[in-house]
Amino acid sequence: MYHEQGIRQADIAEALHISQTKVSRLLKRAGEIGIVRTVVVVSQGVHLALEQALEDRYGVREAVVVDVEGDESEIIAGIGSAGAAYLESTLAGEERIGISPWSQTLLSVVDRLHPLRVAGADRVVQLVGGVGESAVQAKANRLLSHLAELVGAEPLYVQAPGLVGSAEIRESLVADAAMQSVAQEWRGLTMALVGIGSVQPSPLLRDSGNAIAAADQDHLIAAHAVGDVCQRYFDATGELIHSDLNSRVVGIDPEVLRTIPHRIGMAGGARKHAAIRAAISGGWVNVIITDVTTARVLLDEHPIANDGQ
Repeated sequence: MYHEQGIRQADIAEALHISQTKVSRLLKRAGEIGIVRTVVVVSQGVHLALEQALEDRYGVREAVVVDVEGDESEIIAGIGSAGAAYLESTLAGEERIGISPWSQTLLSVVDRLHPLRVAGADRVVQLVGGVGESAVQAKANRLLSHLAELVGAEPLYVQAPGLVGSAEIRESLVADAAMQSVAQEWRGLTMALVGIGSVQPSPLLRDSGNAIAAADQDHLIAAHAVGDVCQRYFDATGELIHSDLNSRVVGIDPEVLRTIPHRIGMAGGARKHAAIRAAISGGWVNVIITDVTTARVLLDEHPIANDGQ
């Protein structure tokens, strides 16, 4: 009567001439002895088993696996949609968000994000210098300003290049009062939104004028670098590569970055498999949003049976 016909407990009690308390007790007992069973059917395209396996394997706070395949542009679009949905369901107000400016994936996220009805953050802060070639500069500014507008926050920019020619130039820049103010904001962030790069720069970063030079790239390859987060390069285990390059990056320090409680990495595609594995292994991110093929590669296994396929 209750499960198949949808009759309310009070009406069942009246029809059977028993108390409503007894109806409730009998329904509970029916579940305990297996007369009534609950079956959860996983929706098409949902990969709960893969997500749980990633969380267990790497100890990440959360994994989101996107049911998307295809070329790099299709994967970026799919991750963008999932990243936007994740932020819409996660931002609860008073967050202080840091974001890396030269990420096509994060641009895809912001382009798909709906305006929040209630402010989801107080401040959106740039994590790495964003001054670059004018043709590309607008994209970095749009990424930060549009995200801030959508979540009801105040934007804070880094008015400097992401990579400068010498450590002395960097020291001069970071000593400026405006940069000191940004650095103080970095220490109070509650969330970071970052792309995960490979050693070969993305087209967006390359066109920005902030990509590393060929000589630096050769040095990183010789040091077995596989990827970066916010221009901080690491090897396959996630260990930071110590090089002259670090002293020329105008951006958040690695130690400060890894103290941010909620570090969300959004990346996918074959070109970034090694970088993504290293980024989560090294604690650069503790939430990963990626595509289904990358998730399986990270787990070193074939498709999991009954995983929403």
